[in-house]
Amino acid sequence: MNEAAKPSASDIPSGNWVDRLLPDGLKPYARLSRLDRPIGTWLLLLPGWWSLALATPGWPDPGLVVLFGIGAIVMRGAGCVHNDITDRDFDKMVARTADRPIASGAVSLPRAFAFMGLLALIGFAVLWQFNLFAVWVGAASLLLVAVYPFMKRITYWPQAVLGLTFNWGALLGWAAVRGEIAPAALVLYAAGFFWTLGYDTIYAHQDKEDDLLVGIKSTALRLGDATRPWLFVFYGISLVLLAWAGILAGLGWPFYAGLALAAGHLAWQAATIDTDTAADCLAKFKSNRDYGLILFAAIIAGQLIR
Repeated sequence: MNEAAKPSASDIPSGNWVDRLLPDGLKPYARLSRLDRPIGTWLLLLPGWWSLALATPGWPDPGLVVLFGIGAIVMRGAGCVHNDITDRDFDKMVARTADRPIASGAVSLPRAFAFMGLLALIGFAVLWQFNLFAVWVGAASLLLVAVYPFMKRITYWPQAVLGLTFNWGALLGWAAVRGEIAPAALVLYAAGFFWTLGYDTIYAHQDKEDDLLVGIKSTALRLGDATRPWLFVFYGISLVLLAWAGILAGLGWPFYAGLALAAGHLAWQAATIDTDTAADCLAKFKSNRDYGLILFAAIIAGQLIR
């Protein structure tokens, strides 16, 4: 049975590779770290890949590309464990999250902490492969990772904190290549921030009814029926900033052609989103992987043809 066909409201897909291939004892940990739902890993990884490409004339270093991929998998997993530890009581009250391993009791709290520590150690081992400046840049992101799960309790803009957190790779990628942070990287980081405001507002519309009941805040609740025009604002600002980053990095015309294609994708999201249909929100949210890959290819093309 595929995810779309599940009778349950749970956000845990069934019948995938985790169910088919992993021993029973490992399945809850794979689900806890969201190995069965890679979209979050992609969204964490892509700003780092953009930055590697933006900082590198020609092709980005394949070794760095792979290291960023490994780092995104384990650090996204650690972040998900941290999020589920802090949200365990809320998760029990929401149909979509009640079956998550900690909320359901499949993974105990001590084991969750131990698993999070293991993932963090692997992430640190990856980070240690970079230059010392990049190590410090990467370590600085841990403060944002630590506070993000609590933001939905105190502000209607937790998506802003997620934007600061998930786009840290835009700074780290440049630092890993050049041992510094230049204006182009800062502008890329800002562009990613507004992109995340858009896609995570879409994502939050899936839970708005449950969030109202349990007292969780989000931009979906704050913006409500005005979400569509705000998506155009968030995405529009992001695209302008991306163009600026391309100018600062001296990218060639293929980047701007690719950026136009990527802009069409974001316009499609904003124009066609049905914020009252959870399935459409999830599909539009997941489509941001394709947007990010288009942009990654555009940056590389802009580097190759300057």
